Amino acid sequence: MSLVRWNPFREFDNFFAPSSRLLNFPETKNFDAEWRPLVDVTEDANEYLIKAELPEVKKEDIKVSTANGFLTISGERKFEKEDQKLHTMERFYGSFERSFNLPKNVSEDNINAEFKDGLLVLHLKKTDAPHSQQKHIEID
Repeated sequence: MSLVRWNPFREFDNFFAPSSRLLNFPETKNFDAEWRPLVDVTEDANEYLIKAELPEVKKEDIKVSTANGFLTISGERKFEKEDQKLHTMERFYGSFERSFNLPKNVSEDNINAEFKDGLLVLHLKKTDAPHSQQKHIEID
């Protein structure tokens, strides 16, 4: 009896996958691929919470900013070349960027960010203040 189940959503994974995910041969020299970190957005009575998974990304390689009613998370996960033969590469490396519309009840002055163990957490406090033009948000 097989424990492997057929999943119709994964049937075309290899067909639609970018070629950079299918690096199964050592001749490939380009390890960079644009990728999008996984994000959860939740809300409670006081704030919106954005959690972004950024494994193996250094805090100094992450930028969080706001402009014109958008919140943007950007940065880079760098591939550290080792003196080992590469057989398979399924994880993405290179630059990334995610942008979100800021709700009208969030002011750029009420956004805090923290980064720990590969998880970026943004706290967007609810307020009645209007948006400002542009702001860089420090990550604790």
